[in-house]
Amino acid sequence: MAERMTKYKLFFVWEYEKEEKWLNEMAMNGWVLVNVGLCRFTFEKCEPNEYIIRMEMRQKDDDYISFMEDTGAQFIGRCLQWQYFKRKSELGQFDIFSDINSRIDHLKNIHRTTSMLALANLLLGIVNLNMGIYNTSNSIVAVLNFLCTSFLSYGVGRIKGKIEYLENERMIRE
Repeated sequence: MAERMTKYKLFFVWEYEKEEKWLNEMAMNGWVLVNVGLCRFTFEKCEPNEYIIRMEMRQKDDDYISFMEDTGAQFIGRCLQWQYFKRKSELGQFDIFSDINSRIDHLKNIHRTTSMLALANLLLGIVNLNMGIYNTSNSIVAVLNFLCTSFLSYGVGRIKGKIEYLENERMIRE
């Protein structure tokens, strides 16, 4: 049985590039991702630099996973809407996003999802605040909803900045 290690680490949705970089650093050091959960990453010992890891926010799509497997990638697993793939380094460069437009589309998907979560928390906060007039615990929940809204709104801004940067890059290259 192969040697395994589990690490617990928190990444926010707008830090997916940082998460992917960390996963690839682990693979460069001989630990490839084999299972993923909420803030939980399970690695298996491998040869250093044997694999490249990529991740993408995407709805579950078995045809897409089959397409990725046809390119030599292996599906590792899903965590919420994120899916993880690995591919042997010897097969060459491994990019899920082949051009600026596909990167922008991916970021817009993240932006849309994060915006909806922020809006949902805002609406729940308003409802809980109104109900808090009669119940103190609802007021506390409302404050938590508003804090989540603020935090998610920060992430929406970060993602929007990345989209604008890539859109400017696209205009320069055209």
